[in-house]
Amino acid sequence: MKYLKIENNKGYYRTDTTKEEWLELDQINKDQLLTLLKFASTEEFEMDEHKDEFLQNPAHNIIYKNIYEKFKDFLGNKTRFQDSVEAMYKTAIEKYKVQEE
Repeated sequence: MKYLKIENNKGYYRTDTTKEEWLELDQINKDQLLTLLKFASTEEFEMDEHKDEFLQNPAHNIIYKNIYEKFKDFLGNKTRFQDSVEAMYKTAIEKYKVQEE
């Protein structure tokens, strides 16, 4: 599912997967970024490629470029990141897991 897009020279994002409600990127806040990160870590996450010529609004261009680069890096290393988290908590999971009879 696509969560970041470029349309009409502006950047848009969505945090609700049940409806096609796109919000302008310059309105994004910390909680919405965390929601996008959650989607990127658990779902198929798509976004339009950043290109300066497609974003004529300077604020949208700066914000989209930074978010796009961070999410592209995260998605490229998602498996390594998940493996690292699992390894970090493996001992605790094993220690507190309910023993099956």
